Amino acid sequence: QVQLAESGGGLVQAGDSLRLSCAASGRTASLDYMGWFRQAPGKERDLVASLRRRTTDIYYRDSVKGRFTISRDNGGNTVYLQMNSLTPEDTGVYYCAGQSVGSLRWEYWGQGTQVTVSS
Repeated sequence: QVQLAESGGGLVQAGDSLRLSCAASGRTASLDYMGWFRQAPGKERDLVASLRRRTTDIYYRDSVKGRFTISRDNGGNTVYLQMNSLTPEDTGVYYCAGQSVGSLRWEYWGQGTQVTVSS
């Protein structure tokens, strides 16, 4: 099993920046992809950004390209989401997720961290 723990959310104003962190523990060697999802009030949970731990593969949702940056530490067990130029549309609960090698679904989830951007 893998445990994921997010931190770094908060209340900011439009135009501000935040950095989210996700620390993975447990059987982290089994992890292939790690990503960040966002769930806005009344909406579905959408993938915002993801990376593959052992390659340079990175994905960004169109709405965050050029503003958000996903990265990991050298050990690959901590993933960050640097969010710049935040807008009220970025408001939501941000979840860290993990996908095992060979899996087709996101199996591991953190508890979520709230990000609120005021106009």
